[in-house]
Amino acid sequence: MVDSSGLHPELERTADDIAEMEIRGAATIADAAAAALGAQAADSDAETPEAFRREMRDAARRLHETRPTAVSLPNALRYVLTGMEGETVAELRKSVEEQAARFRADLDAAQDRLGRIGAGRLNDGDVVMTHCHSTDALACIEAAVEDGTDLEAIVKETRPRNQGHITAERLSELGVPVTLIVDNAAHRFMNDVDHLLVGADSIAADGSVVNKIGTAGLAVSARDRGVPVMVAAQSIKLHPRTLTGAAVEIEQRDAMEVIDDETREEVGDIDVANPAFDVTPPRHVDAIVTEHGQFPPESVVVLMRELFGESVEEPWSE
Repeated sequence: MVDSSGLHPELERTADDIAEMEIRGAATIADAAAAALGAQAADSDAETPEAFRREMRDAARRLHETRPTAVSLPNALRYVLTGMEGETVAELRKSVEEQAARFRADLDAAQDRLGRIGAGRLNDGDVVMTHCHSTDALACIEAAVEDGTDLEAIVKETRPRNQGHITAERLSELGVPVTLIVDNAAHRFMNDVDHLLVGADSIAADGSVVNKIGTAGLAVSARDRGVPVMVAAQSIKLHPRTLTGAAVEIEQRDAMEVIDDETREEVGDIDVANPAFDVTPPRHVDAIVTEHGQFPPESVVVLMRELFGESVEEPWSE
């Protein structure tokens, strides 16, 4: 049942977990958001179609405000809400539940397709460097390993939250030999690397890649050493609002991720900046791999227009 705010406890937990990065990774965030909207619809107490639609918009807004940069989140909300159809509460409820389930199933299938496409770029004996934790990037390595390709990985720890540790664990489970390095050692190891493989939280219409802070500098280093830069990203990472010139908002996270209060007091009166993402220009990227194929970054706008048209509304704002 929903609480006095009109929002389902599962949706509130999901929103909190996304905001606190207990749920992380663009595909995982999108999946959780769709599931939460489905739960909201299933247990709605709304008595009229108008009240139900309002409740679903409120639920979507609550989720949307948690992570402004991860475009997979609004794309998931958009997919579910635009499929909300019917004349009665029962019909509306059913449409939301079915749309949420369909989105989640498509998400699983998309990552499998992407992985198989990305695996085609990896050869026996290759060494892959990763940054942060991306299930899309992992899907490419997993598909290659399943095909019998022998790979090794150099995994950056990815401060300040050390998401690289998650990647190292997953790759070890796949049987891929892993060398974990501190972020500042990346350039030192770039001569040993055959591919830089990263995910994306958002991709703009011009092919710019928004990903975990540190990606842009890493891409510059890779290009300097002649290492191909491959971005693995499902189409839910495409940012349709950039078609109209909108900028991608870069999330600023809590200073406590960088320095605790006690240490900060010892250091003195300092400001702390903790941007979660940076922007890698398309000239530093060789290929963007999606479930629809692989594209030069400058061509991703064609796919974006094909999927979204020229502009996209935000149904939770109506």
